[in-house]
Amino acid sequence: MDVDGDLHQSLRSVALRVTRPRVAVLAAVHAHPHADTDAIIRAAREDLPDVSHQAVYDVLRALTDVGLVRRIQPAGSVARYEARVGDNHHHLVCRSCGAVVDVDCAVGHAPCLTASDDHDYLIDEAEVVYWGLCPSCAAPDS
Repeated sequence: MDVDGDLHQSLRSVALRVTRPRVAVLAAVHAHPHADTDAIIRAAREDLPDVSHQAVYDVLRALTDVGLVRRIQPAGSVARYEARVGDNHHHLVCRSCGAVVDVDCAVGHAPCLTASDDHDYLIDEAEVVYWGLCPSCAAPDS
């Protein structure tokens, strides 16, 4: 598997030039699902030590704008980024440690939920966040 080639192709497929910062940030998002910006900066700097904070922010915005990356922000949390896009999945968030994991739609086609009154909107996505405790936080202390 040629990961760099796949990342380059992803960027080209949305008409973005292939640059070292874009490849480093996209690789970081793929390697660290649901990471916040600081974690993405640290990961990107493993591949590209001199990449600036501003460059990472700019790349994240560009990748989000073209749909290669999804920005999520559960209530009370900083923005997080993931490379799983286009399938209208949802998230489980631990109330204690803040861990975030993906969960597929419960039933039906996107959007997973049908509004009781759509107010004549053309709904194309439903966002659901499930809250609770992850297994580690829910386990009784030993």
